[in-house]
Amino acid sequence: MSAITIFGKGNMGQSIGDVFKQGGNQVSFIDSADPVENLGSIVVLAVPYNAALSIAKANQAALAGKIVIDITNPLNFETWDELVVPADSSAAAQIAALLPDSKVIKGFNTTFAATLQSRKVGDQAQTTVMAAGDDADAKQAFADALTDSGVAFVDAGSLKRARELESFGFLQMTLAAGEKIGWTGGFGVLK
Repeated sequence: MSAITIFGKGNMGQSIGDVFKQGGNQVSFIDSADPVENLGSIVVLAVPYNAALSIAKANQAALAGKIVIDITNPLNFETWDELVVPADSSAAAQIAALLPDSKVIKGFNTTFAATLQSRKVGDQAQTTVMAAGDDADAKQAFADALTDSGVAFVDAGSLKRARELESFGFLQMTLAAGEKIGWTGGFGVLK
């Protein structure tokens, strides 16, 4: 069992919290007005990209030694036509640069809140959480926290793979926003 702190109480934050609770973990939430204290060993940034950057900048000491899961897809929400990070980087890489003493993992960005709640992508596949990060022990702790949660876990590789996960998440979001797929659908990983 892990102690998990989630920044953000929106749809994604609540759905991620539910997944972790089903996995037998202790979950607490922090919103923008709450003090940042008593953080769990795993911290989830379930907030928009700019808010995640602000949290990282303001809480470097509090997040030191923690596994920090970045769920953001850094879209340009004015145009819905591009990511706002350089093509050779990612939101997760930028957060990792701000948190050199944390173990940053990209995760949950290729799932929708509805697919986390149902544990299924449409009627076809179990919801799969893909994770990219450079610390193997941190990724294993993340995977362990998802055991018995009803979702599958796939190690997508090093933190460099975060940019592909963010592109994948971007495509999925634009398809849903364009009503080409539903918010209960998306991409599934079949083994």
